[in-house]
Amino acid sequence: AAISVVDTRTHTVVGTVKFDEGTRPMGIVASPDGSRVYVSTGRTGRVLGVDTADTRRVETFPDVGARPWGIAISRDGKTLFTANGPSNDVSVIDVDSHRVVGKIPVGAGPWGLALIDRSSGS
Repeated sequence: AAISVVDTRTHTVVGTVKFDEGTRPMGIVASPDGSRVYVSTGRTGRVLGVDTADTRRVETFPDVGARPWGIAISRDGKTLFTANGPSNDVSVIDVDSHRVVGKIPVGAGPWGLALIDRSSGS
């Protein structure tokens, strides 16, 4: 029910962010500006947003999908995506409203995902 904060210069653990008992962090992604990290929680069906400047500040995105495992974020930081294994879909989540704005059907049992930005023409 926790994640470790690691100093990337020294490769040492400098803190711990504790969540509610029973929460199991599954996937993690940082916002493009580094101000937040988002954690998928699997069985609890939530995403947690952690303020990187004050790791005691944790916001909850409730009911994002059935066991959200993998997680990704858009280049602009406005949209999260979670791979939801049991429901065979990917949730599209608006970061500002903390709401699911769409579901994308995918193959059976997705648990990871990656985003490819094709808008730059590459």
